[in-house]
Amino acid sequence: MTRIKRGYIARKRRTKIRLFTSSFRGAHSRLTRTITQQKIKALVSANRDRDRKKRGFRGLWIHRINAIIGKNKKKQYNRYSNLLYNMYKGQLLLNRKTVAQMGILKGNCLFMIANEIIT
Repeated sequence: MTRIKRGYIARKRRTKIRLFTSSFRGAHSRLTRTITQQKIKALVSANRDRDRKKRGFRGLWIHRINAIIGKNKKKQYNRYSNLLYNMYKGQLLLNRKTVAQMGILKGNCLFMIANEIIT
């Protein structure tokens, strides 16, 4: 009986996974079982950390807006939440990133908008 050799498809799959994990250290880039486990772990971490990054930036923008409001001498808005509440009530829909950048680059512009919302 002739010897049957295994097909190339499984090898192709493993080399594809190996290319993904080639930069990992030790057995995590050499052994097939640990390679597959580490690939799954890496993809899960990447997905989770994308959400964390978005959350972190939102917190950063809120802190910046709050700091800019705190610097205002007239103190029309003493809190971030009051400012955003009045902006939504006045149907001025700006996202937090835009408001934070506006406050950093043109702080007076943000306060002019806030004054318009009050009146």
